[in-house]
Amino acid sequence: MRILSNEDVQQVLTLEECIEALEVAYKEYTLGKAANRPCNHTYFPVMDERFPGFQFRFKSQEGGNITSGVWALRITSDMVGTETLAGGVKRRRLLPVASGNRYCGLVTLYSLQHLEPLAIIHDSYMQKMRVGATSALGIRALANPDARVAGLFGSGWQASSHLEYMLLVRPSIEEVRVYSPTKDNRERFAKEWSERTGKRIIAVDHPRDAVQGCQIVTCATAAYDPCFDGRWLEPGTHVTSITSPDGTANRRELDDTTFDRADKIVVFSREQIHHDNQIDILGPVERGLKNYEDIGEIGELLLGRIGGRTSPDDITIFANNTGMGLQFAAVGARVLALAEARGLGHEVPTEWFLEATSP
Repeated sequence: MRILSNEDVQQVLTLEECIEALEVAYKEYTLGKAANRPCNHTYFPVMDERFPGFQFRFKSQEGGNITSGVWALRITSDMVGTETLAGGVKRRRLLPVASGNRYCGLVTLYSLQHLEPLAIIHDSYMQKMRVGATSALGIRALANPDARVAGLFGSGWQASSHLEYMLLVRPSIEEVRVYSPTKDNRERFAKEWSERTGKRIIAVDHPRDAVQGCQIVTCATAAYDPCFDGRWLEPGTHVTSITSPDGTANRRELDDTTFDRADKIVVFSREQIHHDNQIDILGPVERGLKNYEDIGEIGELLLGRIGGRTSPDDITIFANNTGMGLQFAAVGARVLALAEARGLGHEVPTEWFLEATSP
């Protein structure tokens, strides 16, 4: 069995490898050739006295698909809470309280044929990549092909991944307007990514400036409240969000107006909408503006079972509304194969994890 660090993963996992593996997995999920258990969060009343309001949370998700040949179990053992930024903006935060001021997130891969564990992999770099790649599949399928200007909410870990992936699937983009609550962060982000991409990446001082005049608007934040006013959206805009209620907090990046104005709504998982009572996505249905059956899944879209935009003026939404163990199976199997070919990571005897008697 192989143990791989984030540094190992980063050496082998390219944007293209990740998005290719995920596209196959989402199609297989729709075709009944993959399975997934909805993400679960369990909070426990153990606090860190240094950080009032933060408490222990154990999160798990699992899934697999035929092509990957593995079942993945992803777990995070977290100390989680809410912090308030300048201006009163709230966001979720995880604290590095493990030994050495670190975090604990692991993906274990199991062989579907031979049952045994194949790898234990750090989860955070795969996490960053699989979310950005999934949002990019939505952009590729739903955004107008001639988009030139995009807005981006967020200036952190996920925002960087989403920027790279957005430029991969829409290389026509010439300008990206970045807004996040902390001025120094958004300006630093804009400067760094302008230099790295050769594109015009600019920090803006008001959320409206990352929406009006933008053909693509992407939210990649840990926000609790909507990032912008849906009335600012112009015809033809494609919108991406990665935050919805998760069963423990009513976080959301998009307001009711944005969902109500959308001509097309596609989500990652319809099952998760009900599992977590995602009232943001369900809002237009409950207000009688849309039928639940009109909300599509990304796998259906990629297979052509549902249509995308019907007009250049349509407002479209891809709500990347949950994390799935299936994603870690698809990406993890690809990472493992590439890492084995290069001899990366540490090998330990598989026999340590097997037993001679039936459990």
